[in-house]
Amino acid sequence: MLSTIEAINSAVNNFIWGVPAMICIIGVGLVLSFRTRFLQIRKFPYAMKVTFGRMFKKREASDGSMTPFQAATVCTGNIAGVAGAIAIGGPGAVFWMWISAILGMCTKFSEVTLAVHFREKNVHGDLVGGPMYYIKNGLKK
Repeated sequence: MLSTIEAINSAVNNFIWGVPAMICIIGVGLVLSFRTRFLQIRKFPYAMKVTFGRMFKKREASDGSMTPFQAATVCTGNIAGVAGAIAIGGPGAVFWMWISAILGMCTKFSEVTLAVHFREKNVHGDLVGGPMYYIKNGLKK
C-alpha cells in the first residue's frame, strides 16, 4: 500500500514540478512584467537608492514596515541556496538565477501590492494581510 502511494506521489510530483510548473512560473512572470511595463527594471535605481539610503540612517521602522536589516534577516538562507546551485549547476545556474530573479521581482511586487491593498485590522487592532486576505476580499463571490 505504501509503495503504491509513493509511486502515485512520485508521478504527480514529476508531472507538476516539471514543464507545467516552469510554464506557469515563467508565464505569470512575463505577463506581470508586461502589464507593469517592466517595473522591476524601470524602478531598480530607485529601489537601490531607497535601500542603501535607509540602511545607514538610524531610525525605527514605522508601523507596519520593516527596516532593511530586518528584511535582510528574512533572506539569509538564500546565500546557501545560491552557493549550492552554483556548485551543482555550474556557471549556467547564475544566468538562470538572474532570469528567475527578474521575473520574480515583478511577481513579488504584485503579491505585496495585493496584500497591502486588501489587508485589514484584526480584533487586536493589528494589520493582517497576505494571500488569504486578497483571495477572500479581492475575488468576487
